[in-house]
Amino acid sequence: MAGNLKLGLRENWKQFTILVTVNALVGGMIGMERSIFPQFAESGFGISSKTAILSFITAFGITKAIANYFTGRLANKFGRKTLLLFGWLIAIPIPFILIYAPNWNWVIFANVLLGVSQGLTWSSTVVMKIDLVGEKNRGFAMGLNEFAGYFAVGIVAFLTGFIAETYGITPCPFYIGVFISIVGFLVTAFWVKDTRIFVHKESKIDNTTELDNVFLETTFKNKTLSSVTQAGLVNNLNDGMIWGLLPIVLLSLNYNNENIGIITAIYPTVWGIGQLFTGKMSDNYSKKAMLFWGMFLQGLAILLIPFSSEFYVLVSISAILGLGTALVYPTFLSTIAEATSPKQRAESIGSFRLWRDLGYAFGALISGITADLFGIDYAIFLIGGLTLTSSLIIKFRMPEQIRNNVLK
Repeated sequence: MAGNLKLGLRENWKQFTILVTVNALVGGMIGMERSIFPQFAESGFGISSKTAILSFITAFGITKAIANYFTGRLANKFGRKTLLLFGWLIAIPIPFILIYAPNWNWVIFANVLLGVSQGLTWSSTVVMKIDLVGEKNRGFAMGLNEFAGYFAVGIVAFLTGFIAETYGITPCPFYIGVFISIVGFLVTAFWVKDTRIFVHKESKIDNTTELDNVFLETTFKNKTLSSVTQAGLVNNLNDGMIWGLLPIVLLSLNYNNENIGIITAIYPTVWGIGQLFTGKMSDNYSKKAMLFWGMFLQGLAILLIPFSSEFYVLVSISAILGLGTALVYPTFLSTIAEATSPKQRAESIGSFRLWRDLGYAFGALISGITADLFGIDYAIFLIGGLTLTSSLIIKFRMPEQIRNNVLK
């Protein structure tokens, strides 16, 4: 059967489409919490401390990061589909825990499960799509993958905000999660096929130098991989801050749940739709330039938030933040895929996603503590400054040439 396999998006469009659908469902599970959680914490559990409210993002970020790493390490051993299916199985009880949680510790536990689930499911779909398409349209494939996931985040964030405004903060918004998790599990079980066999085929024609230590090279040593990794961490660090603090800022400006849902949804929606274009751009244009300008735009947008209160200004800032994130997100993954050999790709992506999603935890902790001690504006300025610094690291550390080739 291996001899009949062909790498490519067009050649494997049916399985690719199923995986895009699955990743949209994966993103929807995040969107369920995106616009309503700070208010859910205050109204349901009486929690007003920014650090305490953001503790759910910290729990989510740490567990997702660890799950990402082990998904990368175990993908070749147990198979991508097995890990994907297990991730969906873990997701099913999450909305029920949120609906019936007697105290905030149960909410934290639900987000621990969500982190594990997201790490297993999202990492698996990323690696499977890269397996299928080969080298030619890798950036476009990652753009489609991340578009599906983050467009779904935005849509479900808007829906939960609308439902919360109409029917209350709980339980109705969480019914969306019940539907998503069950459908995701069933689609994976019946229609997704494992892709390890495609890795064997690509390995025969690839001449990329293998890394001595995938984790250390991805984290520190390799200038390309480590530059991408630090930017990924800072990207999710600022996303963790936006996730936790932006709804609180909007509440302080007396916006209702529906308008908070719109403003918070614009960012991941533009992020999602933009990746349809930026993913393909990363196949044809300088990845380094895209990463620099993406991080720069993010930092600029974040620094404008404390100076803004008008609805359409905040919508515009949310859109600029989404555009900046769209420039970098598929480019992160396509850059790592190009810089690593097929045999080591899953582990390198897992290492990158470990650090990237630890950014959620760092962002929630840093911004929560800073907001409690000095005020929300100072937390936003700090995160914006770190994001601009990350863009400069890309500019001055990352080389233009990504791939290191050797003769086999």
